[in-house]
Amino acid sequence: MDRHDGVTMTPEDVAEAHAIDLAIQDKYDVNYHTYFYDPDAGVVFCLVEGPNREAVEAVHREAHDASANTIIEIPDGAALDQLVGALANRRPDGGVIAPATRAILFTDLCGSVAQTQALGDDGHMQVLRSHDRIVRYWLVSHDGREVKHTGDGIMAAFTSVASAVGCAVDIQRSLRDAAVDVSIGISAGEPVTDGNDDLFGAAVQLAARLCGAANTGDILVSVAVRELCIGKPFEFRDNGRLTLKGFPEPTQTYAVTWV
Repeated sequence: MDRHDGVTMTPEDVAEAHAIDLAIQDKYDVNYHTYFYDPDAGVVFCLVEGPNREAVEAVHREAHDASANTIIEIPDGAALDQLVGALANRRPDGGVIAPATRAILFTDLCGSVAQTQALGDDGHMQVLRSHDRIVRYWLVSHDGREVKHTGDGIMAAFTSVASAVGCAVDIQRSLRDAAVDVSIGISAGEPVTDGNDDLFGAAVQLAARLCGAANTGDILVSVAVRELCIGKPFEFRDNGRLTLKGFPEPTQTYAVTWV
């Protein structure tokens, strides 16, 4: 999957560009399966299969005299929905035009049941209030939006993937100093919204599952989050492929190194 930033084309122009790619792709043994365009963010993703990066780049260079900003290698068997969310607004040419992409972040207090038993309801609520205060402070600092409180955590959305990761790191550091243990999961994609500004879809489900699979103090992220942070001051370690509830294939995961 490749990414083009700073795109100012109309959806019709993007569709025409995609058609040119299709017309010459066989020359390079490449197959452009679909594309995803966010006009508001000026970003185009192309889902493409090819023998190597050079062949993928050659198609765009010949078709448009341009190269992608980033080429993301997708693990074998990964579904597009797991990377960019549910494919709403699909065009007849197979492309997707969406109003916005988002990074989705979940936090979750670790061991909340045992904590309630040990501290009592009042003690647990004090810990939860500390969590909420710290998380909301960093959401404001990183231009994140609280979508909802989940009972033992917070779900938030960001227009910038890097801002979501930076926010998660600051949250973990502050909560560590406050002796509050949480797990965090982050994914990126195109969530579906409703009239109440809640968010749904595969990107949300993946972030929630990553949060649930994370150990205490971990920040687990999807492949898309890691690759979209290329060039940013973050370090990631391979966390392996995990079997996540609701996803048909094991999902490649990465952990943010923040300590």
